[in-house]
Amino acid sequence: MREKPSLLVQDQAGENNVDSQIIGSTSDQLPLELTYDQRSFMLNGERVFLNSATIHYFRMPKEEWRQLLVKAKLAGMNCIDTYFAWNVHEPEEGQWNFEGDNDCGEFLDLCAELGMWVIARPGPFICAEWDFGGFPYWLGTKPDMKFRENNETYLHYVDLYFDQLVPIIRKRQISSGGTVILVQVENEYEYIKDDEAASEHMIYLRDGLLQRGIDVPLITCVGGAEGTIEGANFWSGADGHYAKLRAKQPDTPKMVTEFWTGWFENWGGPSAIQKTPALLERRIMEILQTGYTGISHYMFFGGTNFGGYGGRTIGSSDIFMITSYDYDAPLNEYGRVTEKYAVTKTVSYFVDAFGPLLLQSEEVPTEQIKIRHPEGLSVRGRTADNQHIWFVESHKGEREGTTITFEDGRTLPITVNPGQIIPVLDRVRLADNVYVTSGALITGNEMINGELNLFISADSGQRSVLDLEASALEVVSSSMQVLVEKDSTRDLYRFDLFHFREPGIIRLQAGDVSIRLIVLDRDSMNRTWRLDGVSQNEHRYAIGFDEVQMLANGQVKGAISDLDRTVVLLGEWQDGEQTWTGREFIARTETSEPLSASSVAALTPPVVPTLSRSPEVARVKLAADQRPASGQPEHFSQYGQDFGYLLYECDFESPNGGMTHIVLPDLQDTARVYVNQVEQALVRQVGAAGVNIQATQGHNTLQILVQQMGRLNFSPNLGESKGLAGPAYLGGSVQDIRRDWQAADTSIQLDEVNNLTEAPLLSRSFELNGNDRAILVGAVSKGLRVNGTEVPMEGYHDWFSFATVDLSSYLRQGEVNTLEMPYSKSPLERLELILYRSADELSGWRMAGNDALLPQQWETQEAGSPSSLLGEHAATTGNRTANQGDGQPAWYRWNFEMPAVSDHYDVNVKLRLTGMSKGTLHLNGHDLGRYWQIGPQEDYKIPVTWLQEENELLLFDEEGRSPGRIRLLFDKPSRYPWVSIK
Repeated sequence: MREKPSLLVQDQAGENNVDSQIIGSTSDQLPLELTYDQRSFMLNGERVFLNSATIHYFRMPKEEWRQLLVKAKLAGMNCIDTYFAWNVHEPEEGQWNFEGDNDCGEFLDLCAELGMWVIARPGPFICAEWDFGGFPYWLGTKPDMKFRENNETYLHYVDLYFDQLVPIIRKRQISSGGTVILVQVENEYEYIKDDEAASEHMIYLRDGLLQRGIDVPLITCVGGAEGTIEGANFWSGADGHYAKLRAKQPDTPKMVTEFWTGWFENWGGPSAIQKTPALLERRIMEILQTGYTGISHYMFFGGTNFGGYGGRTIGSSDIFMITSYDYDAPLNEYGRVTEKYAVTKTVSYFVDAFGPLLLQSEEVPTEQIKIRHPEGLSVRGRTADNQHIWFVESHKGEREGTTITFEDGRTLPITVNPGQIIPVLDRVRLADNVYVTSGALITGNEMINGELNLFISADSGQRSVLDLEASALEVVSSSMQVLVEKDSTRDLYRFDLFHFREPGIIRLQAGDVSIRLIVLDRDSMNRTWRLDGVSQNEHRYAIGFDEVQMLANGQVKGAISDLDRTVVLLGEWQDGEQTWTGREFIARTETSEPLSASSVAALTPPVVPTLSRSPEVARVKLAADQRPASGQPEHFSQYGQDFGYLLYECDFESPNGGMTHIVLPDLQDTARVYVNQVEQALVRQVGAAGVNIQATQGHNTLQILVQQMGRLNFSPNLGESKGLAGPAYLGGSVQDIRRDWQAADTSIQLDEVNNLTEAPLLSRSFELNGNDRAILVGAVSKGLRVNGTEVPMEGYHDWFSFATVDLSSYLRQGEVNTLEMPYSKSPLERLELILYRSADELSGWRMAGNDALLPQQWETQEAGSPSSLLGEHAATTGNRTANQGDGQPAWYRWNFEMPAVSDHYDVNVKLRLTGMSKGTLHLNGHDLGRYWQIGPQEDYKIPVTWLQEENELLLFDEEGRSPGRIRLLFDKPSRYPWVSIK
């Protein structure tokens, strides 16, 4: 029995009940002491708001790491959150890989170099919409394996994984001079387990981390363990999650361990753009007003599921992740800033500006809020040391300029958009005897060159009011018209500000405090960047740049899309503080002469590389030559193959020919079904399937081409068999049974909307018609009964809404059989009853893997020739239009040159696959992942770092469709010039 390691010792002294550890130092700093109380974490006694960006090192080439981490830092993030993917580090048993793109230690070192804290999440289960939730495929081949529980086999391999990974994290903890500040135990365990066994498993994993030297605080999310700090994962409902955490752990900081900035996308599903920038801002304000002092933005940058690593989730039979993991995140798949990035950066700058107040504040009880406001608004507040931040929410249907009145009679004009929550500062201390009250968002509050700088932003064309309380305040200079009104009864000065597209700068003097107001519209604020300063603990600002880069050599570069936009540099720059137009700035930076319109145009973006309309082609004739020892189909793991394709082949006789069925009782991936080399169907809805086929009289050859579409990344039942698992059957039938269910005397149609106030028991009868096997697949409700006997469904959760249930052992031969199940919801996407006979099992299977599909002989083909115009197959009939050819799989190959790109431009390359069907992409030996042109993904990322002067692009298309409309593209920002900022 293992010795139980000691846990963090709770300090019982003091009202805050602070938990404390000495956790080491960096090379040039005093030792850091990490403590925490119920409000926040503290470093050397100074409270810190953990503003974390989730970025997965394994979803991009390592050459992209630096700029993505820099952009997170430029957005106000002080921490990086990352999972560690077991399956990329041990793709085959015992073959460990921590090099190149998998060098997670170098990723952590880079975070430290950039001054970013790290939240390390080693799993072993990570979900992340990643294949198998991060588990290596071969783990599923181990006998008696049960995942995510105290199963002897599972824990053996987890320990081996921890032995390899944890030392990498341990060496980079802050106790060892690194910046790993928190380590997570497991991941979202409460979603699947909430009993004593769950606690035991979490404790085992916790102890495994402690025993291997993890000494920073341990955290969990969605489920906890003794000695850890639990966080919450959500997009909305901040109050409810906060209350739950506070009830469970009243003396720990409250963190949002995953704040879902967007969502994943699946093949054939809609674009995940429902979480708009305006909603994102509102949700962050909800988090702040509730009192959380840590937010991990999941995702801040999503990246790409290269190599087929996209997973699959539950809820339907075919929710397979697309290759892009853009996630509608603040940074898009190509690392470009988005509207959400601007929102996140602006709010983060606000949090940094007034972090001390937020971190020390308590919520103002509702009954103590004395602010008067019009109908349609509501107010919540936080207070510390007689300073207040009021969160004012609009419940109206349009933007409104209105007023609120504080308890002491001061009235403040504010502007609120529909559904927006704005923070109102109420007598917040800026300096000795200087206080600010403002309804406009203040996104900077810091000293630069001995001057207090306040950045004040609002929408273009809007007015805002700023009240400063200070003795003997005077306007020293102003680049804009400013209206100042002094209250005759107190030292209060009201500034009536107008937010133009042009930045405005107002200098003030309040006693011995110099103040500079930088007045910005929202667009200018979006293009405002805070960078490390030359002097310690000071920052520089660059205003007017669409994006900013900080290179490893310290050089700063900025992109300018509008040459007439004003550029402002504040702080210690090489040439001092500056104000220019973009055109003038480029001229001063790049040439000794002012740039004319024609010379600016000479900075021409590079030309997009082109693909020939006549690529080389290699036809694939499907043929399998390996016979499994058992004679039965083998799934991917049994075959020893992780990703890609398996081809299954067998022969059968048909006495009369014509239409019949093939029944596949256990199919977890898309499959193309061929009879005698003619495609019959593309199976999309999986779990189990019955497929119509056209047979000829006598001998027939059946082929099933299965692409591994991603293993479940989240489910109580991980480790499904990929490919064709188990027998297949000839004949049978498929019935859509969503209609004609009976509840008392009422007929219920489950493919329609039913507004039922209760959940009645539904029933439906069926006949076997000579069959002895039955499978129910689709949105099955828990409590299913067959002929009066309840069918157990292990791991079932109502919100999964998908199951495949074998009913065979409950059937009554020669009688009418009855299904019963409680009504759960409707309309249902799928509920099918598949019937078949045991005697009709197919046998004599032959198989082939990826190697059999490799191109063998390349030939050049003229664009537009009839044989090149291959096209998509009509899934159920086998019919084709005149220009669609025979539909056999094919490879296409292009060789192209990448034009030189000057330092003036930063390009991103993508591939648009117009007209293609489904398959895989490969560039210079790199697997770019799956494609499937059913949406929502249209373009596929080509990492620039993987491009060479001469490039080879390979495309495998399952239907051999014509690639005549495929083309390479640059993204829009590739056209923006970049200049050095000095």
